Amino acid sequence: MTPLSQTVQIFGIPMDLGQQRRGVDMGPSALRYAGLQEELTRLGYQVLDNGNLLVPQMEEVPPGHAASDLGKAFYLPEVAYICSQIYDQITLLLQPHEIGLFLGGDHSMSIGTVAAVLSQEKVGVLWVDAHADMNNPRTSPSGNIHGMSVATLLGDGPTELTDIGTKGPKMQPNQLAMIGIRNLDIEERHKLKNSGASVYTMRDVDELGMSEVAHRILDYFAPFDHIHISLDLDSCDPSIAPGVGTPVNGGLSYREAHLLMETLADSGKVRTVDIVEINPILDNRNSTAKIAVELIGSLFGQRII
Repeated sequence: MTPLSQTVQIFGIPMDLGQQRRGVDMGPSALRYAGLQEELTRLGYQVLDNGNLLVPQMEEVPPGHAASDLGKAFYLPEVAYICSQIYDQITLLLQPHEIGLFLGGDHSMSIGTVAAVLSQEKVGVLWVDAHADMNNPRTSPSGNIHGMSVATLLGDGPTELTDIGTKGPKMQPNQLAMIGIRNLDIEERHKLKNSGASVYTMRDVDELGMSEVAHRILDYFAPFDHIHISLDLDSCDPSIAPGVGTPVNGGLSYREAHLLMETLADSGKVRTVDIVEINPILDNRNSTAKIAVELIGSLFGQRII
């Protein structure tokens, strides 16, 4: 039963410097327009929207990258600064008994959000994504930081990013589970196999079924009091979530995505969520943001019966 007095704090983070395709910075507005606050209010929550963090437009800053010995990481100083601002705002405003929703923006913002969440207690992190985001500037084919978020949080990346909030790794591999993975770079595949994290690819979902996978994830997170979900909408199949910058066929179906959220909701452990990579320019009548709002509803109280 949802406590009628429980507060949800919303943080808009219109980050688009972690990748090269314009439009993802409109994700927070798309989610609000799709009725996020109304859905949460209908479910009995008190909603406090903190508005959007100020993020410079891509045209305002040169696409500089890290020094050659570090490889390539576009907009590194700007992304690091913004992630530090994200960290400071969340640690200042979000109270331990409140739910936090972080509206992106590209997935590089999670370097700040996850660092902030993990600074307060040891939390299990569920990465729901078509991609592992395990690159660093030396291994990344693109130099886009949104593909480096997990590696950075594990301590593998430029110090400007690994030292957000506190120095060094923000989580250990045994705090991390992934689901929906189906598109990996060659070096990323090797790193993921040897990472020690719990990984469920789309083949695993196909063979085991979502119910089994979701319950295995909850068993994996049994030692933790809370779970943080980093939800990239490209985890869903493009047939239901077309408005993403890096779509990959063969993703989660509508019911698989909802069953995952419903099962996680049953645990009562989810307290914070990233919602990232929604690009309204590439969408069809805001359908991807609507799917995201529906998934958040399932995660925080919506039931069939």
